[in-house]
Amino acid sequence: MTNDLDKIWPSLTKGAIGFDDLVNRIKKFNAGTLPTVPTYPPYNIKKTDENTYVIEVALAGFSKNDITLELRDSTLVISGSIKSNEQNDYIFNGIADRAFTHRFTLADTIEVKNADLINGMLKIWLEKFIPESSKPKIIDINDGSETKSKKKDVA
Repeated sequence: MTNDLDKIWPSLTKGAIGFDDLVNRIKKFNAGTLPTVPTYPPYNIKKTDENTYVIEVALAGFSKNDITLELRDSTLVISGSIKSNEQNDYIFNGIADRAFTHRFTLADTIEVKNADLINGMLKIWLEKFIPESSKPKIIDINDGSETKSKKKDVA
Protein backbone atom coordinates (compact mmCIF):
# COMPACT_ATOMS: atom_id res chain seq x y z
CA MET A 1 0.00 0.00 0.00
CA THR A 2 2.77 2.47 0.88
CA ASN A 3 4.50 1.99 -2.48
CA ASP A 4 1.18 2.30 -4.32
CA LEU A 5 0.35 5.47 -2.41
CA ASP A 6 3.78 6.90 -3.21
CA LYS A 7 3.12 6.23 -6.92
CA ILE A 8 -0.32 7.83 -7.11
CA TRP A 9 0.11 10.65 -4.56
CA PRO A 10 1.68 13.14 -7.01
CA SER A 11 -1.32 12.86 -9.36
CA LEU A 12 -3.75 13.32 -6.47
CA THR A 13 -2.11 16.48 -5.16
CA LYS A 14 -2.78 18.63 -8.22
CA GLY A 15 -5.91 20.04 -6.58
CA ALA A 16 -5.27 19.10 -2.95
CA ILE A 17 -3.55 21.34 -0.42
CA GLY A 18 -2.49 20.38 3.09
CA PHE A 19 -3.05 16.62 2.94
CA ASP A 20 0.57 15.63 3.55
CA ASP A 21 -0.12 14.88 7.22
CA LEU A 22 -3.06 12.65 6.31
CA VAL A 23 -0.97 10.67 3.83
CA ASN A 24 1.79 10.24 6.40
CA ARG A 25 -0.78 8.97 8.94
CA ILE A 26 -2.12 6.47 6.40
CA LYS A 27 1.41 5.24 5.67
CA LYS A 28 2.15 4.93 9.39
CA PHE A 29 -1.15 3.14 10.03
CA ASN A 30 -0.57 0.72 7.16
CA ALA A 31 3.02 -0.03 8.17
CA GLY A 32 2.37 -0.27 11.89
CA THR A 33 -0.98 -1.92 12.49
CA LEU A 34 -2.25 -4.01 9.61
CA PRO A 35 0.20 -6.91 9.89
CA THR A 36 -0.32 -7.23 13.66
CA VAL A 37 -4.07 -6.82 14.20
CA PRO A 38 -4.84 -8.85 17.33
CA THR A 39 -7.76 -11.28 17.41
CA TYR A 40 -8.06 -11.57 21.21
CA PRO A 41 -10.32 -10.45 22.69
CA PRO A 42 -12.88 -10.39 19.90
CA TYR A 43 -14.42 -7.02 19.08
CA ASN A 44 -16.97 -5.28 16.87
CA ILE A 45 -16.99 -1.78 15.45
CA LYS A 46 -20.51 -0.53 14.71
CA LYS A 47 -21.77 2.65 13.14
CA THR A 48 -24.85 3.45 15.22
CA ASP A 49 -25.85 6.70 13.55
CA GLU A 50 -24.54 9.11 10.93
CA ASN A 51 -21.98 10.52 13.38
CA THR A 52 -21.73 7.91 16.14
CA TYR A 53 -19.88 4.64 16.52
CA VAL A 54 -19.38 2.03 19.21
CA ILE A 55 -16.49 -0.34 19.73
CA GLU A 56 -17.64 -3.51 21.53
CA VAL A 57 -14.98 -5.72 23.13
CA ALA A 58 -15.92 -9.11 24.63
CA LEU A 59 -14.23 -9.24 28.03
CA ALA A 60 -15.75 -12.14 29.95
CA GLY A 61 -14.11 -12.43 33.35
CA PHE A 62 -12.54 -8.94 33.29
CA SER A 63 -13.62 -6.31 35.79
CA LYS A 64 -13.46 -2.55 35.44
CA ASN A 65 -10.21 -2.55 37.45
CA ASP A 66 -8.57 -4.99 35.01
CA ILE A 67 -9.04 -2.70 31.99
CA THR A 68 -7.26 0.49 30.95
CA LEU A 69 -8.44 2.91 28.26
CA GLU A 70 -6.02 5.55 27.08
CA LEU A 71 -6.19 8.06 24.25
CA ARG A 72 -2.80 9.24 23.02
CA ASP A 73 -1.93 10.90 19.72
CA SER A 74 -5.24 9.95 18.04
CA THR A 75 -4.79 6.32 19.08
CA LEU A 76 -7.23 4.65 21.45
CA VAL A 77 -5.35 1.99 23.42
CA ILE A 78 -7.39 -0.66 25.25
CA SER A 79 -5.41 -2.98 27.48
CA GLY A 80 -6.36 -5.53 30.07
CA SER A 81 -4.80 -7.91 32.50
CA ILE A 82 -6.45 -9.98 35.21
CA LYS A 83 -4.48 -9.80 38.42
CA SER A 84 -5.14 -13.05 40.23
CA ASN A 85 -2.95 -14.72 42.80
CA GLU A 86 -5.23 -17.66 43.45
CA GLN A 87 -4.36 -21.12 42.14
CA ASN A 88 -7.30 -22.67 40.32
CA ASP A 89 -7.58 -26.37 39.63
CA TYR A 90 -9.52 -26.25 36.40
CA ILE A 91 -10.78 -29.45 34.88
CA PHE A 92 -11.24 -27.42 31.69
CA ASN A 93 -10.23 -23.77 31.23
CA GLY A 94 -11.95 -22.46 28.10
CA ILE A 95 -12.37 -18.81 29.08
CA ALA A 96 -9.26 -16.88 28.13
CA ASP A 97 -8.11 -14.32 30.66
CA ARG A 98 -4.72 -13.45 29.24
CA ALA A 99 -3.38 -9.92 28.96
CA PHE A 100 -4.17 -7.99 25.78
CA THR A 101 -3.71 -4.68 24.04
CA HIS A 102 -5.80 -3.29 21.17
CA ARG A 103 -5.01 -0.08 19.33
CA PHE A 104 -7.52 1.84 17.25
CA THR A 105 -6.44 4.83 15.18
CA LEU A 106 -9.08 7.56 15.38
CA ALA A 107 -9.61 10.37 12.92
CA ASP A 108 -9.02 13.87 14.25
CA THR A 109 -12.78 14.45 14.13
CA ILE A 110 -13.63 11.48 16.41
CA GLU A 111 -14.11 11.99 20.15
CA VAL A 112 -14.40 9.28 22.79
CA LYS A 113 -17.64 10.10 24.60
CA ASN A 114 -17.73 7.39 27.29
CA ALA A 115 -17.20 3.71 28.03
CA ASP A 116 -19.38 1.12 29.77
CA LEU A 117 -18.64 -2.42 30.95
CA ILE A 118 -21.96 -4.28 30.83
CA ASN A 119 -22.29 -8.05 31.27
CA GLY A 120 -18.71 -8.71 30.12
CA MET A 121 -18.98 -6.42 27.09
CA LEU A 122 -16.90 -3.23 27.03
CA LYS A 123 -18.66 -0.58 24.96
CA ILE A 124 -16.74 2.53 23.94
CA TRP A 125 -18.95 5.25 22.48
CA LEU A 126 -17.43 7.50 19.81
CA GLU A 127 -18.81 10.57 18.10
CA LYS A 128 -17.73 12.33 14.94
CA PHE A 129 -17.84 16.10 15.23
CA ILE A 130 -17.54 18.68 12.49
CA PRO A 131 -15.51 21.69 13.58
CA GLU A 132 -16.88 25.12 12.68
CA SER A 133 -13.95 25.66 10.33
CA SER A 134 -15.00 22.58 8.32
CA LYS A 135 -18.69 23.40 8.02
CA PRO A 136 -19.86 24.80 4.68
CA LYS A 137 -20.03 28.57 4.50
CA ILE A 138 -20.80 31.16 1.87
CA ILE A 139 -17.98 33.58 1.13
CA ASP A 140 -19.09 37.03 0.03
CA ILE A 141 -17.54 38.41 -3.13
CA ASN A 142 -16.97 42.16 -3.07
CA ASP A 143 -16.87 44.31 -6.15
CA GLY A 144 -14.55 47.27 -6.46
CA SER A 145 -17.08 49.84 -5.17
CA GLU A 146 -17.81 47.94 -1.95
CA THR A 147 -14.12 47.55 -1.17
CA LYS A 148 -13.48 51.26 -1.66
CA SER A 149 -16.47 52.25 0.47
CA LYS A 150 -15.35 49.94 3.27
CA LYS A 151 -11.87 51.47 3.16
CA LYS A 152 -13.45 54.94 3.56
CA ASP A 153 -15.46 53.76 6.58
CA VAL A 154 -12.39 52.29 8.26
CA ALA A 155 -10.14 55.32 7.68
